[in-house]
Amino acid sequence: MVFHDDPDPNDREFDRSLRPSTFGEFVGQEQIRDNLRIAITAARGRNEPLDHVLLCGPPGLGKTTLAHLIAQGMQTDLVITSGPALGAPKDLAGTLTRLKRDQVLFIDEIHRLPKALEEYLYSAMEDHAIDVVLDPGPSGRSVRLGVQPFTLVGATTREGLLTAAFRSRFGIVERLEPYPPSDIEQILLRAAVRLAVTLEPAAAKICSERSRGTPRMALRILRRVRDLAQVQEKPAIDAPTAREGLERLRIDHLGLEEVDRKLLRALAQRGDPIGLKTLAAMIDEAEDTLEDVLEPHLIRCGLLARTPRGRMATAFAYEHLGLPGHPERKSGELPFA
Repeated sequence: MVFHDDPDPNDREFDRSLRPSTFGEFVGQEQIRDNLRIAITAARGRNEPLDHVLLCGPPGLGKTTLAHLIAQGMQTDLVITSGPALGAPKDLAGTLTRLKRDQVLFIDEIHRLPKALEEYLYSAMEDHAIDVVLDPGPSGRSVRLGVQPFTLVGATTREGLLTAAFRSRFGIVERLEPYPPSDIEQILLRAAVRLAVTLEPAAAKICSERSRGTPRMALRILRRVRDLAQVQEKPAIDAPTAREGLERLRIDHLGLEEVDRKLLRALAQRGDPIGLKTLAAMIDEAEDTLEDVLEPHLIRCGLLARTPRGRMATAFAYEHLGLPGHPERKSGELPFA
């Protein structure tokens, strides 16, 4: 089972059922959580909309959850859309003109918003108005429509793809980092209470250490080991059950799944540095998945190196895979780009 792709509808419903309803219930990312809480309290005290917020970081760290908490803190509804769903100005115009005062608009994968729509948002974010073209062409007419003051919350895994002009219009920019195992343990133990299952601390520790510091992955691991405990008619999820469940999922002690090992084996097989496009073709994965999901964890674990000539498996990767012989790095090559 691979946890890297977007969750299926059942998984999304499972994640929603465990989502914290207040900032006090949100575990981890303490500074980000406190910064947002202060900004929300101040905005409400002035009776103003919250500054526009940009949330950056790898998938599964809680960007969508924080967007819900921002709307809850502002005592308003959350309007949700995504960059790929907005292809033309008319798609965005209807959403913007329907927003109520101080409402929160959440755009997931905002880096995939067409550049024309980024520019379209400028006037809505700053001047609370948009220009709608009625007749395209040299003699085209346009009409200026007012937009209620609102808060745009954007979530992105690729902050660098946003133009500087667009990024500068966000008054609050927060970058989420992978969670330490202790925070993941708390998240799992709280989730177990909500699911009415008994999760022993030792089992929570094992699951947290293999979750890549990602709450989304940790909760899905919990779901699978809960199934195993239920089928085996165990009264609680203990350490042996957790280990067996992770073995069945083929998640090793570094949190690597089969697709991660496939990537490392492809690098080891070639030996020489490999470009992103070639590597994506070799393991049949999208380039975005490699860059946003797979590579960050492999780099943090010291298993993959980005050199000026391409990606390479490190000596530790050869050792982890049980493969002999690591080619010597050529002089002048840097281990990380």
